[in-house]
Amino acid sequence: MRRAPAALALAAALGCASATPPEDPAVVCPVTVSDGQYQMGTVLEISLCAPDRARGEAILGELFAEASALERILSRFDVKSDLSRLNRSAGTGPFRVAQPLAELTTLSLGYTELTRGTFDVTVGPLIVLWLEAEHTRALPPAADLAAARARVGPQVVRVDAAASTVDLLVPGAMLDFGGVAKGWALDRMAEKLRAAGITRALLSFGQSSLRALGRPAGWDGWGVLLGDASGGFAGTAQLVDQSLSVSGSLGQYTEIAGRRYGHVIDPRSGEPMTQARVAAALAANGARAEALSKALLILGEVDGIALLESLPDAEGILIDEGGKTWETSGWTEAVRYSAEFPGESD
Repeated sequence: MRRAPAALALAAALGCASATPPEDPAVVCPVTVSDGQYQMGTVLEISLCAPDRARGEAILGELFAEASALERILSRFDVKSDLSRLNRSAGTGPFRVAQPLAELTTLSLGYTELTRGTFDVTVGPLIVLWLEAEHTRALPPAADLAAARARVGPQVVRVDAAASTVDLLVPGAMLDFGGVAKGWALDRMAEKLRAAGITRALLSFGQSSLRALGRPAGWDGWGVLLGDASGGFAGTAQLVDQSLSVSGSLGQYTEIAGRRYGHVIDPRSGEPMTQARVAAALAANGARAEALSKALLILGEVDGIALLESLPDAEGILIDEGGKTWETSGWTEAVRYSAEFPGESD
């Protein structure tokens, strides 16, 4: 699997944020602690304002431990995870799982309806099919594609939240939370931060799933850089108590018969995306932002933008390989979006 240039990078030293009226950092942010660890298949970076260094480092440790615990439940790469054991049970009846898995499954099924079927955690059989295509360098036979599609959709799964069971009704069905787990994990971490009295923090999974609490002392917001689908610069954004998800259609891709096939699959057709685009979605929480960024990417500049416009808490932007953009009416104001590179207008 080839990897295209990253679509999003944290702005160095908050370079894309502008200063707010003076405030005393010693009062609003006595100590800033930051660290990064490899978690959930990428790097989790956290920066937060704490009352003192010892307390801040202890909180960082708790957040990284939370990410590790969720990975042991939700990873499809760990054969011992709850998710892997659930997928192996497909077709055998209700399977008892850890409460977070049941909760995320229920939430994800709701997002499938919200996104008109473009975000779907039952997409696992299609992912496996296209991974095999990557290995063989040959497109899947039509019969295999049809068989995989028959095992995808909300109709193949049933959740009993009270009993903490998930039933994959069709043999060969499988869940995959790769498109939502990181945003959902950030939501849980944000809850822990608020419970600990932390009101200023930025959490980033692989620079594509971000959750901001408050803003850094002396700045309008937590600054991020957005890239276009070719890896070039597209613009800057600032986050304040917001969640942002960035999805790229060809962030990872394979070439078959001279054509690029990305890792983002349209569950409705069973086909991967082939057009290079980047979608960024802003929402009230990380899991919702992740679902909406996939929907915007797949639905495109007409239906995708219309979907986000219809939601009171969502904004977004779609960027193609040449740098052309489409955005919701409130995007620029919501994140103080600017197409200028930091410092360019100085």
